[in-house]
Amino acid sequence: MPAGATPDEHDSDSSSTTSIRHSERESHDEQPADEDKPTPLPIAQLLGVFLIQFSEPITATVIYPFINQFVRETGITNGDEGKTGYYAGVIESTFFLAECLSVVQWGYLSDRYGRRPILLCAPLGLSLAMLLFGSSTTFWSLVGSRCLQGIFNGNIGVAKSVIAEMTDSSNRADAYGFMPMIWNLGVTIGPITGGVLSNAGKRWPDTLGRIAYIRTHPYFLPCFLCAVFVLSTFIFGFLTLKETLPSLVNEEKLKNASPESRLLDHGDSNNYGTNNQEIQASSSLSITDSSSNSQASVNTGFRSVATRPVLTTMLNQTFLTFMDMCNFALLPLMYSTPLEYGGLGMDPFRIGVILGAFGFFNSFFQAIFFARCVRKFGVRNLYTFSFSTLMICFGMYPVTKFFAQRAQGVDNVVMACIFFQLTSQTAISMAYGSMQILIIDCIPSGGSMGVINGVAQMIGSAMRTVAPTFAASLFAFSVGRNLASGNLVYFILIGMTLTGVYCTQLLPARPQERRR
Repeated sequence: MPAGATPDEHDSDSSSTTSIRHSERESHDEQPADEDKPTPLPIAQLLGVFLIQFSEPITATVIYPFINQFVRETGITNGDEGKTGYYAGVIESTFFLAECLSVVQWGYLSDRYGRRPILLCAPLGLSLAMLLFGSSTTFWSLVGSRCLQGIFNGNIGVAKSVIAEMTDSSNRADAYGFMPMIWNLGVTIGPITGGVLSNAGKRWPDTLGRIAYIRTHPYFLPCFLCAVFVLSTFIFGFLTLKETLPSLVNEEKLKNASPESRLLDHGDSNNYGTNNQEIQASSSLSITDSSSNSQASVNTGFRSVATRPVLTTMLNQTFLTFMDMCNFALLPLMYSTPLEYGGLGMDPFRIGVILGAFGFFNSFFQAIFFARCVRKFGVRNLYTFSFSTLMICFGMYPVTKFFAQRAQGVDNVVMACIFFQLTSQTAISMAYGSMQILIIDCIPSGGSMGVINGVAQMIGSAMRTVAPTFAASLFAFSVGRNLASGNLVYFILIGMTLTGVYCTQLLPARPQERRR
């Protein structure tokens, strides 16, 4: 205690210091959201996170144009063409399965050791995994490197935690509005890269064909280009990303403040150096308490998932990702199936142009309008409306099929139906941004954001693994047995969507505000 200070004064000073520290910790989230003047986004840091996120869809989809031929050339099928799709499906599903099994662990590690080091691990490992995939010559080496890709993409939940921690309630929707754009651009650019650069030695024999390794490894070049891009995201992220885990941020602030306090107190001749020791002890105690709180948060992280707001939000996350992935799988399947089997009979080029154009449009639509819709309608209402539009999407399949069979082809009426169906899907993309905000808001005080985001991402990855097979099998069963004129698949999915709409009513009406 400083000389001449009374106990009451000392307690008052301590209380004031504690209040200031508490205020600093909460100011980021507790400041009132000004709808007219949202807090400016940290552009450089956000760009670093977005680039790392951009790696997931690119590395996930770059193999799609050549994976079937790659599998044939490994010799695993022994010339049986019927096995090609099976083995290719194993490789494609391995990515999301590995991601599903690793996301929670990445979230836990980020709560324990900080967001920045865990997030930067991903591009380093992913670039190596892509090089291994392009260099593979056997089926099982493809499976192994594909597993590594899924594992290092598993920290996508950490990226979402970083975005939540570097934003507040006034600008969080603006940041999350760019996430659908990143995904849609990635799933568009990835297949283009894989299709154009595969077999580069044969395609450009006078230039790239002179490189022996590209001739002997025809699928190395697109993987190499992806690896270079991913490695560049690591460099950019290393230069721009800052630690956002609240406990570590507060600890760093205390460390930086201690030397200044000691210097000021040393200049006060009345203290005789005694106050320095007290401040050092106080700072050490604060840092120890901060570390203990961080450890306690990690230890209770998995238990913090078992709260009613989190569980109901995760239930809605399950319905959203499952139903949307069913729709995502049905679109190209129904469009490519011949007319006599209940499809539209379109060729791959036409399907690619339609879905690619929609992907680009939807990307920029989300970036421009998502945050505005959140402010105007509220997160919960926007999510309920967006998820409900899935019924329109599933309902348009039999309608489009009816007009296509009546016209015996794809005429202007059918194209109008396709346009209406895809336009409805722009609302579904808003459901993902709304759901991420709902997840952040429902995290209880002291809850582990990394673990909870990891669980949410694990659910999404699991649904991406299961839903396409479920939808495709149900489609084949409905058409093969001519159940409800081949439309039973759509009626079942509409009924499941209605159940999901009911579950939106279980979401907290006023999600508790997250406090750090």
